[in-house]
Amino acid sequence: MVTHPGRGLHGQAVEELGRRIIRGDYPPGSVVDPVKFETELGVSKTVVREALRVLAAKGLLESKQKRGTTIRPRADWNLLDSDLLRWQGSSAPSDGFLEDLAEVRAIVEPAGARLAAARRTGADLDAMRQALEAMAAAGTDADAMVEADLAFHRALLDAAHNELLSRMEVVIEAGLRVRDRIVHGARHFSDSIPVHRELLAAVEAGDPDAAVTAVESLLAQASHDLAAVQAQGDHDDPTARPLPEENS
Repeated sequence: MVTHPGRGLHGQAVEELGRRIIRGDYPPGSVVDPVKFETELGVSKTVVREALRVLAAKGLLESKQKRGTTIRPRADWNLLDSDLLRWQGSSAPSDGFLEDLAEVRAIVEPAGARLAAARRTGADLDAMRQALEAMAAAGTDADAMVEADLAFHRALLDAAHNELLSRMEVVIEAGLRVRDRIVHGARHFSDSIPVHRELLAAVEAGDPDAAVTAVESLLAQASHDLAAVQAQGDHDDPTARPLPEENS
C-alpha cells in the first residue's frame, strides 16, 4: 500500500490535494493543472510533481500524452488505502461512507472476536486491558478516548492471529476514528466501557459466542450514539489546516 511522506511539504501537499479529490472538488475525468497547484499551495514544481505521483499510485490520477493528468473514475481508486479511508472520513463524511464502514465493522469484528476468544495469548489480553484502562483514564478527553478505543479494537483484531484479518485494521480504524470524532466531540454518548469490559471478559474466558454477542452489543451502541448525535446536529466539522510557507 503506497503512503505519502509523513512530514514536510511533500506529505502536506499529498494531504491537501488528496482531500480535495476525495471531496469532489475535481470530478472524475477532469484535467488537473500542476501549475495552478503550485500557485495555490505556494510550493515548488518538484513538490507538486511528487504529490501527484503518490496520488497516482493510490489510483486517484492518471497521466496520458496529449491529455495531461486527469482524475480517474472512483471505481479505480484504491479505497482500502489508509489515506483514502482517512480523507473520506475527514471534514463532513457522507452518510453512505459511514454506512459502508458500519457494515464492514459488522462483518469483520464479530469474526475477529470469535477467533480472538479461541486464540488469544497473555500478551493479547494485556494489550486489551491496557487499552481499556486508558479508556477509563481518558475521562472527558475526547482525543485520548479515541486513541484508547482504537488501541482496544486493534488489540482485539491482533488477538485473532490472522495476518489478513489484522490488515483490516485500516478499515476498522477509519470507521472508529470518524465515529468517535463525531460522537466524543459532541460529548453526548453512552458509556462504552462496560460493554468493552464484557468483550474483554469473554475473550479472556475463551468464550467465542459471548465475545460475538459483546461485539454486536458494542456495535449497536456505537450506531445508536452516532445516530443520536447526527439527529441533534451538535458535532463539530473539522477543517483542513493550510500548508506552511515552503521556506519555513
